[in-house]
Amino acid sequence: MRSLRFIALRDNLRLALGTLAANPLRSLLTLLGVVIGVATVVTMMALVEGLRLRVTTDLSQLGANVFSVSKWPGGFNVGRMDWRRFQHRPRLTLLDMEAIREACPSVSATSAQVWLSANKVLSDRAETQPNVIMIGATSDWIETSGRGVASGRFFSQSDVSEARPVTVLGLDVADKLFPGEDPLGQEIRVRGRIFRVVGTLQKRGKILGLFNADNVAVLPMLNALDLYGRDRSLRINVQARDPEVLQRAQDEVTAFLRLRRNVKPGEPNNFELDTNESITRTFTNLSRVITAASFGICILSLIVGGIGILNIMLVSVTERTREIGIRKALGAKKRRILGQFALEAITLSLFGGVLGLGLGLFLAFLGRWALGFPMMVPGWAVGLALLMSSGVGLLFGIYPAARAARLDPVEAMRNE
Repeated sequence: MRSLRFIALRDNLRLALGTLAANPLRSLLTLLGVVIGVATVVTMMALVEGLRLRVTTDLSQLGANVFSVSKWPGGFNVGRMDWRRFQHRPRLTLLDMEAIREACPSVSATSAQVWLSANKVLSDRAETQPNVIMIGATSDWIETSGRGVASGRFFSQSDVSEARPVTVLGLDVADKLFPGEDPLGQEIRVRGRIFRVVGTLQKRGKILGLFNADNVAVLPMLNALDLYGRDRSLRINVQARDPEVLQRAQDEVTAFLRLRRNVKPGEPNNFELDTNESITRTFTNLSRVITAASFGICILSLIVGGIGILNIMLVSVTERTREIGIRKALGAKKRRILGQFALEAITLSLFGGVLGLGLGLFLAFLGRWALGFPMMVPGWAVGLALLMSSGVGLLFGIYPAARAARLDPVEAMRNE
């Protein structure tokens, strides 16, 4: 009995493939919706997985015992934000940074940074595009930012307090301004001011896939504020004494700043605390939005593809009415006819799913190769895409298959 069922399944599959091969262009055009839907799911899941890997890698470089305090929300912001609510918050200053270090026993180090507008940087032989990110920083920034020095040194405390005209460059900026030369000791100009290069930062690449961390120039904090204006709120990096006391350090900083900034009990904080966990949580929310949007597009495409499969299967039943009548006259049962046409619909849809999967994998490879983005297709996305495509074939193929199984053999054989 089992061998007979296997033979019947094999014959139905052979008939389904024969039908597909007999009308390849019609079948391919019918399956465009399925192809687009599956390719969308695979590509978007590869994008989300690549973002997850990038976030995990970048956040691991920041250190497990570092968090930051700022006036503005950081990380990924999903949905509409009422930025006016944050605009009226008090600024964070160098005095706040020093007070946190002195008042919070679980804190081992603090630093401050300020991100400034992109600018053109010049040397006596070359210049960059006006897209170099300028960063003002204090002397402990290198230890609390997850960055490292590739050559030379970072700022000393006296460099910052005395506002010495020194700078540390990202490797892309150093290579652009001093190609083939040692940048240490060389001079650059930013907004007409001359700075001496004392170090270069280790190569980092893009942070969270958003901006090039090697296309930066770091200036001592006081020089940066003099150059770009002092009316700026700082981002304060805080390093806990140990990863085990990270939560305690966050609680201490929160309580201290609420007291220092006169936040009344029951009122929300007028500052933001960003940790690796909070950034990861925000990214998770973003990935859910992307996933929901991609599945919405996929479902619409699969419905269109399913309607096409329904149409082509109804046409196939009409074209093969005489064949169905002959098979039923020779003893073919309803379930055999039903299984034949249902399997044809599933095979047709699954073929579209395979084409869509191939297209999605190609787009993911193209993203890695052309954009340098780590797009990775998770295994579950492949299985889900094929399952959805075959499910569409079964759902939209049942009616034509049932219609074929219900045909009267005598009437069917009279059909021309």
